[in-house]
Amino acid sequence: MLKKPETLFVLGYMLLPLLALLSAIVGLTMILGGNKLAGIIVLVVVTQVFAFGAFFALRARKRALSAETAGR
Repeated sequence: MLKKPETLFVLGYMLLPLLALLSAIVGLTMILGGNKLAGIIVLVVVTQVFAFGAFFALRARKRALSAETAGR
């Protein structure tokens, strides 16, 4: 399922960037609310995991598309 270009498109361009944006908002809200350590952890770790996940999903989509066109 994670080898399909359509699934990787949804993950790389829609779902993971949206989750990165939402986790960045949550992290900044936590920092501004006074919970600085947890906010920094959310902002640095969780947001970067979603951002790099989107990057890797797009790279996997590119590989899947090139393998699909080479197989034709």
